[in-house]
Amino acid sequence: MELYGYPLKAKYCHPRPPPTKVLPATSTVASAYKNRIPYQAESISLPWLPNAYYKAAALNPTLAPLSDNFPGLPPTKIIPFISERPNGVFTRHTLDDWHRSNMTNYKESETTRHNAERLRADLNRAIKDVYQQAKRTQGESTKNLGERVNDIEYWKSELCVELDAMIRETNSLADMQKRLERALADTEGPFQVAHKCLLNREKRMGIDLVHDDVEKQLITEIKIIRSCRERLQQCLNTVNAQLMCNKEARQELEKDLADKQMGHHIDSKCYQLKNTSRDIHYYRGVERVDATISVPETWARFTDNNIFRSQSQRTTSAKLRASTESVLMGTADEMWRQFSKVNDAFTSRITEIANAKSKIQTHLAKTRQEIFQIETKIQVIQKTIKDKEVQLKVAQTRLDERTRRPNVELCRDAAQLRLVHEVNEINETLRNLHQCLRASEDMLQMLVRSKAVLEHDLVIKNNSLFIDQERCMGMRKSYPSTVQILGYV
Repeated sequence: MELYGYPLKAKYCHPRPPPTKVLPATSTVASAYKNRIPYQAESISLPWLPNAYYKAAALNPTLAPLSDNFPGLPPTKIIPFISERPNGVFTRHTLDDWHRSNMTNYKESETTRHNAERLRADLNRAIKDVYQQAKRTQGESTKNLGERVNDIEYWKSELCVELDAMIRETNSLADMQKRLERALADTEGPFQVAHKCLLNREKRMGIDLVHDDVEKQLITEIKIIRSCRERLQQCLNTVNAQLMCNKEARQELEKDLADKQMGHHIDSKCYQLKNTSRDIHYYRGVERVDATISVPETWARFTDNNIFRSQSQRTTSAKLRASTESVLMGTADEMWRQFSKVNDAFTSRITEIANAKSKIQTHLAKTRQEIFQIETKIQVIQKTIKDKEVQLKVAQTRLDERTRRPNVELCRDAAQLRLVHEVNEINETLRNLHQCLRASEDMLQMLVRSKAVLEHDLVIKNNSLFIDQERCMGMRKSYPSTVQILGYV
C-alpha cells in the first residue's frame, strides 16, 4: 500500500539493473525509451512531476536537416545542399559538418545531462522537504491528538469522581426518603391510638364524664401529631423533588461521560494510526466538511457546567438531608414528650380514680355495716314493742277485769292507780318505741339509698378505671419507640 504524500512508483517500472561503469550507447537508450509511454494515474495529480518531462522523454532522435532542427537560423548559415557528385560519389555533408555536428551533439548532451543532474538534485531536495514537512505536520497532528486524549482523560476522571459522589449522595437521599416514608407511616399508629383513647373515654358514665387533664393532653397530642405529619409530608415532597434534580444531574453526567468515552476511543484510535496502519483509506472532500459544533472553550465549559451543576445539587441534597434529619429528630422528640405527658396524665387520673374507688369501697363497707346494725336495732325495737304490747294487754286486761267489781269494791286503791299509771307508761313507751322504729326505718332507707349511690359510683369508677387503665393504657403500651419514629428500623 502506498503512503499518501510520498511519490508513487510507476507500475510500469521494473527493478533497475546495477549501474555499469560504461555508459550505454545513445542508440540503446533511445531504443529503450522509444515506445515507453509513462503511466499517468487519473486519481492522483503530481504537480512536482511536470508533463513536459514525460513528453521530452518520449521524443525519438532523428537525423533531420539542421534547418528543421533549428528553424530560427538564417538561410545563409544553413549548410548548403551539395548536389554535385564528383567521381560518381554522392556527398551530403562535409567533414567539418560532421565534426561540427558531433560537437553540437556533445554539447547538447552535456547541457541536457547537467540540467538532468540539477533537476535530480532539486527533486531530491523537494522530496526530502516533502518527507520532512509531512513528518512534521503528521507529528504535530499526532501531538495535538495526544493532548486531546489527555484532556478527555482528565475530564473523564473528573466526571467519574463527580458521578460516584452524586451516586452516593443520591443513595443517601433515597435512604432518607425511605426513612421519611416509614416515619410518616409510623405516625398513623399514634394518631389512631390517641383518637381511639378519646372515643373510649366518651364511654365514661355519670360524673366521671369530665373534661379532665387527660382529655386536654389527648387533644393536644392529636394536634401535635397532625402538625408533625404535615411537616414530614412537606419534607418528603422536598426530598422527592431533590431526588428528581439529582437524577437529572446524574443523567447529564452519565451522558457526558458516555460521550467522553466514545470521543476518547475515537481520538485514541486516531492517535495510534500510522502510515503503516491497515485501516486507512481515501475520503475525498472530507477536509471540506465541518461537522463540529463546539470549540475547546465551549467543550470544556459544557463539562465544567455539568460538574458544577452536580456539585450544587449535591450540596443542596446534603443540606436537605441535614434539615430532614433535624425534622425527624424534632418531630420524634415532640411526639415523645407529648406521649409522656399523656401517659403521666393517665397515670395521675388512674391513681385518682383508684383512690376514689378505694374510698367508695370503704364507705360502702361502713354503710353496709351500719345498715346491718340498723336492721338489727329495728328488729330489737320491734321485739320490744311486741313485748310492751303484751305488757299493755296484761295491764289493760287487769283494769278491765277490775271494772267488774261490785258496788263499793270499785275502790280507787293503789293497785288501780298503779295499773292506770302502768298503762300510761306503757303507752308512752310504745309511742317512743314507734318513733324510734320510724326513725330507724327512715335511717335504714337513707343508708340503703347511700349504699345504692356508692355502689353506682363504684360501678362508674370501675368503668372509668377499666377504660383508662385497660383500654387506653393497653393501647398506648404498643406506641412505637423513638427509633421506629426516626425510621432506623
